[in-house]
Amino acid sequence: MPHDTPLIATIVVGLCLAFIFGAIANRLRISPLVGYLLAGVVCGPYTPGFVADQELTLQLAEIGVILLMFGVGLHFSVKELLSVKAIAVPGALVQILAATVLGTGLGLIMGWDLTGSVTFGLALSTASTVVLLRAMQERRLMETDRGRIAVGWLIVEDLVMVLTLVLMPAVAGLIHGNSATVPSDPLTAALGLGITGIILLTLVKVALFIALMLVVGKRVVPWILEAISASGSRELFRLGVLAIALGVAFGAANLFGVSLALGAFFAGMVMSESELSHQAAEESLPLRDAFAVLFFVSVGMLFDPMVLINNPLSLLATLLIIMIGKSAAAFFIVRAFKHPTGTALTISASLAQIGEFSFILAGLGVSLKLMLPEARDLVLAGAILSILCNPLVFIGFEKLRPFIESKLNPKQSAEVAEIAGTEQSDITDATGTAASHLTGHTIIASYGEVGSRVAEKLIAEKRPLIVIENAEKPAAELRETGIEVILGNAADGEILSKAGLANAHCLILALPYAFESARIITQANQQNPSLRIIARAESVIEADYLRELGVGTIILAEEEIARGILGKIADTDTETAKTDRNFT
Repeated sequence: MPHDTPLIATIVVGLCLAFIFGAIANRLRISPLVGYLLAGVVCGPYTPGFVADQELTLQLAEIGVILLMFGVGLHFSVKELLSVKAIAVPGALVQILAATVLGTGLGLIMGWDLTGSVTFGLALSTASTVVLLRAMQERRLMETDRGRIAVGWLIVEDLVMVLTLVLMPAVAGLIHGNSATVPSDPLTAALGLGITGIILLTLVKVALFIALMLVVGKRVVPWILEAISASGSRELFRLGVLAIALGVAFGAANLFGVSLALGAFFAGMVMSESELSHQAAEESLPLRDAFAVLFFVSVGMLFDPMVLINNPLSLLATLLIIMIGKSAAAFFIVRAFKHPTGTALTISASLAQIGEFSFILAGLGVSLKLMLPEARDLVLAGAILSILCNPLVFIGFEKLRPFIESKLNPKQSAEVAEIAGTEQSDITDATGTAASHLTGHTIIASYGEVGSRVAEKLIAEKRPLIVIENAEKPAAELRETGIEVILGNAADGEILSKAGLANAHCLILALPYAFESARIITQANQQNPSLRIIARAESVIEADYLRELGVGTIILAEEEIARGILGKIADTDTETAKTDRNFT
């Protein structure tokens, strides 16, 4: 292996191993994320063979975090962010406090001093940005109230961790008898500020950045994007999107002390004001996915399997705090704010892991001699195992949801079930699986721009119709019109059963991505082999892929656009001919 190309070697080996192990995991019907983590373990320093450059991998992973938060910001608005502040701010603060107290208690039990125990507890209190957002996106929850609360919660955690990282050197200086200033910050050192001054200065810098983005960036960033688009160069547009995302994130971190992820989120949020925000999201998607994979590889590289043998009981206690202590605190907080049990369970599951900020905080704690290396190893091992188990937590919570709802408020649970049954005209069979009354009906998967237009036409023709939609807001609006709506992911076989797929006449896949439609097609063919399936495709490659899956009717965007243009030309020729005859 050449020694002068560590960057190339890290990217190539990391992505290749991630692909191999991810494909194996997918074949075994488990999350590819598990494969990515195992790929990191294989190319990490604790296993024989090739060892990737860990520092480079972490930096590449940081790009993935930036692009992921930028993509989330593109689908967020200031109004949506402020709409969840009432629960996100107190909820995140109380949950951080609860996890820190639990971690501190464990540290004291293991004989560590108070400072090291508190630092350890703080490292267990913050969730991974990448894991949380990937979980939300896989379950198509980003546009729901649960998704907005989770993102708002994540931002508050991010701000708290930024403040914590700024204060840690000052605390270390006080404890070790050096200085009460932060030597790594020239401005703070020059001013000679104490801890109170550091807190105030940090808050002022964060407030200045947010104000700058909301006042100036809200106008400048969309203007830049539209100016680049006017050039007609797709390559330049893509480059401009990435430059804005990475540039704002880098500037936020270096000028205002804000985290790279938070800076990227606000860059995306101000860019969402532009009509080109959807295109910007599409252009950044491939790079975002690639670097997100490198993030999980970098996490796997940190894992030392010997921790499982050397400190099994301490590791188990750490894992219980991360996956049960944090989750329980989040659950009761969300329920205290009168949100539904389903929302509380989703937030709890999404927070039942730790990630990138935990690594940074643990590493800084050890370097400043605030925390023992043993505590850092437990944080890293806890992160790996909690990330591995997080998909199982989501599945488990979803299975437990009916039981928890019935125990917390049996009367309300029965009333909600009765109302839902009335509104959606569902019946429940002996096995508890809901099924629709309709037969010979049409099912539309996704009530987006395409699905809504199709549904409007079918409703006008008074055809029996069921819509499957995973976003709560459009589902609620559609249900008010009297249309039967199934809230959930159409790729879930149980959701398709609830929509009466076995008795349906036609399934319309209005989803924008053919690869996402493939999972639904597989389920549909199993439940109703004679079902007519109509799917949309954005390219010839996608159309060929859908044909291989047995889809009979494919609407190819390129062909429909060309057909529409030709139709307009024909209409124009006809009108011209009529005008000529009338003139003659």
